[in-house]
Amino acid sequence: MAAQLEIYDTTLRDGTQQEGISLSVDDKLAIAKRLDALGVHYIEGGFAGANPKDDEFFLRAQTGLDLKNSVLTAFGSTRRAGGKVEDDGAIVALLRTETPLVTVVGKASAWQVTNILGTSVEENLHMIADSMSHLIAQGRRAVFDAEHFFDGYKYDADYALQALRVAAEAGAETVVLCDTNGGTLPHEAAEIVDKATEFAAPLGVRLGIHAHNDTDTAVAVSMAAWQAGATQIQGCINGYGERTGNANLTSIIANLKLKMGVDVISNEQLSTLTETSLFIAETLNMSPHAFQPYVGASAFAHKGGLHAAAINKQRESYEHIQPGTVGNHNAVVVSELSGRGNVVRRVNDLGLKEDLTDQDIREIVQELKELENRGFSYEGAGASFELLIRRHLPNYEAPFELIDFMVLIENRRTARVSELTDSGGILSEATVKVRVGEDIQHTAAEGNGPVNAQDHAMRKALLQSYPDLECVRLTDYKVRVVAEGTGTGAVVRVVIESSDGHDTWSTVGSSENILEASWLALADSMEYWLVCRRGLYSKSE
Repeated sequence: MAAQLEIYDTTLRDGTQQEGISLSVDDKLAIAKRLDALGVHYIEGGFAGANPKDDEFFLRAQTGLDLKNSVLTAFGSTRRAGGKVEDDGAIVALLRTETPLVTVVGKASAWQVTNILGTSVEENLHMIADSMSHLIAQGRRAVFDAEHFFDGYKYDADYALQALRVAAEAGAETVVLCDTNGGTLPHEAAEIVDKATEFAAPLGVRLGIHAHNDTDTAVAVSMAAWQAGATQIQGCINGYGERTGNANLTSIIANLKLKMGVDVISNEQLSTLTETSLFIAETLNMSPHAFQPYVGASAFAHKGGLHAAAINKQRESYEHIQPGTVGNHNAVVVSELSGRGNVVRRVNDLGLKEDLTDQDIREIVQELKELENRGFSYEGAGASFELLIRRHLPNYEAPFELIDFMVLIENRRTARVSELTDSGGILSEATVKVRVGEDIQHTAAEGNGPVNAQDHAMRKALLQSYPDLECVRLTDYKVRVVAEGTGTGAVVRVVIESSDGHDTWSTVGSSENILEASWLALADSMEYWLVCRRGLYSKSE
């Protein structure tokens, strides 16, 4: 079983049916190359004849896609009811792709045939047989996707199996059992696949599984189907796909390789799994799912103090695999739940172990908990936490000191709110006082809002001493109410993302006053760049 197992990727077809996903032809070609490098056995490039984009993809793939590990396949449907197969547009489109393998979808549910397709159950079987026979006669290898197989089996098992039989007898090399509605649970899938395997054995045809994730069990259904006899697993990278998505091949590949000992891809290819996941997410313009197993940014993140302390001793204490095997890494999250282990891990990562005593570590832990109790949060503000650590170094000197600030907001016209556009009627002006060494800089600046004015004024004051700071820009600004139910008097948390054009970092401030919270986050952002990026202060000094 293990040697025969095939991975069939449908990210470029079924994956693009997810709401919000659209790919250019160049995008599809780039993803296909990444999937080939990952080592999947089949790449389903698109729906032949469905749209000009997929047609162009298959045309360009003929000369511009030199696959080393994968077989490109085109997806299409059986001939229409009552038509001639040689004249059918869907069949002609499949042949025009010139892919060595074609995948043909047809109904395996008697209920779907009569109520949705609107033809007879007998004609549907002829549509399957004619389509497969014709495509194979034209020199193509063929796979049959038995749509709605599991629901069809529950409704009329004999008919669902008949659909498999006619496809196999017509020459299909694989018949794929599709849980199209995603409503089948793993134990049901195992039972039905077991019976389908017994039925298909005399026909000499392989069985595949195509699961959707509507019950959040698509990966489990796929694994259960494989254990019951399926030798091809279809799915999408990151679980993209129609409605709630397809079976997540990222998890399936890792499960098979690391948990079941099935060499579906090489160890070297497995080490690129996280990179591949991120590349495809980026190409699809989708935010990576941080909590995705194996490849998510938080897949090996440890927040609890006991957990952090344990992995500092032995990683396997709270990690089921070594993250590097899938190209990922672990992380220790700092929060009010942190203990000494979390802080020690971060200190070690910064190379400051020799500069801080046990007492320093205890003080950092205590300060962390106190600040988090006041509304600060360091999970998404690593730069602020690094500064918190460095401020405990014996020789640390901050590059500047905030003395005070004032913000003026003035509405200079009396027009109705509905008539105001942009911020033309609002003046925001900030005045700041900053000490750098023995010098005090007292400056003012305007902005298109109070925080923007603060940023301009602080930057204006510091540029006189640190002109390199000009490259730092605020790229994102987030506000969250920490203490709910107290209205405008609530404590707020401000998280700022900054960049110097190369690196990006996040800082945090918290206060009952949103401007003070912003002031603290802005100050941390600039201090972090000066200390940790520009290297103004060195622990060896």
